[in-house]
Amino acid sequence: MHVLVTGGAGFIGSHLVDRLLAEGRRVTVVDSLDTFYDPAVKRQTLDRHAENPAFRAHVLDIRDAEGLRASLKGGFDAVVHLAAKAGVRPSVEDPVAYTDVNIRGTQILLQLSLEWGTPHFVFASSSSVYGVNPNVPWSEADHDLRPISPYAATKLSGEFLGHACSHLHGIRFIALRLFTVYGPRQRPDLAIHKFARRMLEGRPITLYGEGATRRDYTYVSDIVEGIVAALEYRDSPFQILNLGNTHTVSLGEMVRVLEEALGVRARIERLPEQPGDVPQTWADISRARALLGYAPRVPFAEGIARFAEWLRESGSPPHPPSRSTGPNPCAA
Repeated sequence: MHVLVTGGAGFIGSHLVDRLLAEGRRVTVVDSLDTFYDPAVKRQTLDRHAENPAFRAHVLDIRDAEGLRASLKGGFDAVVHLAAKAGVRPSVEDPVAYTDVNIRGTQILLQLSLEWGTPHFVFASSSSVYGVNPNVPWSEADHDLRPISPYAATKLSGEFLGHACSHLHGIRFIALRLFTVYGPRQRPDLAIHKFARRMLEGRPITLYGEGATRRDYTYVSDIVEGIVAALEYRDSPFQILNLGNTHTVSLGEMVRVLEEALGVRARIERLPEQPGDVPQTWADISRARALLGYAPRVPFAEGIARFAEWLRESGSPPHPPSRSTGPNPCAA
């Protein structure tokens, strides 16, 4: 199998590329190496496979249809579309850029998949599409979706684009709603990574609200298992599946687990809750379990311990996210 992975130099993408190559598959990566965080970090993930004949990488923007056509030529058995302009709070500040990258970029990739004759398209959606739906755990069968950020709205739009493409043209489209992924190589702007670095440096961490918000944190290897299983899925032309850990952890609990794993106490500053943030995420994974055999294996405390070990061993300096409003096509 030859797989095109967009955003393949990013957090989830780099872990997926490692797994696909280890299984003997051919992998082509498209990534813009955007400056949302240090491009050198993403470049390192690509350089690890530079000598592998089964691996190719192209520094391209997913909105550059002509550049993609000229460089890639097709020949893919599947596309895994992870590239996106990511982040709930930044999307509130710059919704137009999120629409451009996440919606227009996805449409371009769908169109190219049709031109190439690629039959299988796996799309990284987000738990944020559920928004403030109070019916937890969230099920794909519940259509009462209430996204409250531009980011969430763009991910839901991507699902609709995929449904239309599948209906009109017969491409198989699998939308995976990912729930708060964490682990080694996590983006430095995300809470676990950002908090851990600040705690190790003796700097305070900022909690928005009272620390009662809850997230269904899912370790990155469990997410990769789900994506790989989705590449083998053949039972229907369109499917939406939750990939989560089906266990919620409060913000306060997350900080306490980090303190234990890092061996330091957190200094906490509190600010009001932020617009666009949802009070909780919680996945019903019964559909993914039935259709993909999906079964998350890494408990939260164990995953944090692995992350803390990686953070200490990497010894890399902090990589604060850029606050620029430029496009970020590869932040998966």
